[in-house]
Amino acid sequence: MSSLKQFLHQKKYCLIKLTTTTTQHLQLTCSINEVVGDFILDTGASNSCVDFRYADHFKLLTEDSKVRAAGAGATNMLTRSSTKNNLSIGKWTYKKLNLVLFDMSHVNQALVEHESEVIHGIIGADILNAGKAIIDYKKKRLYLK
Repeated sequence: MSSLKQFLHQKKYCLIKLTTTTTQHLQLTCSINEVVGDFILDTGASNSCVDFRYADHFKLLTEDSKVRAAGAGATNMLTRSSTKNNLSIGKWTYKKLNLVLFDMSHVNQALVEHESEVIHGIIGADILNAGKAIIDYKKKRLYLK
């Protein structure tokens, strides 16, 4: 019997190793526009997001958005959007990534209070859907095709 890893490799999936924060969130390293950052994997987030303060860091061209963000205990947050970005997670790449930017200081403050590292953003369901994601929670692996 073949393992999940072998089976998905045969199906041309890319393996991405995940780590767990002290808050039990799954974390991964990604590159946006060829700039590396740390992100939380959030299956409940509809869109991938970046903290406002890292817009320049990731070379994001942003524009005002009428959409309000909610999540992680905060609601009605102002947002900006950025389109046509390039994302790399391990060997998996995605072009024309649309991102939502909002103030994630409340998220990072909670992580710091639990002695976790600060994150740059969130990888959400948009990427998980695009990559036909499979998550192996036990082995802390994300597979994207």
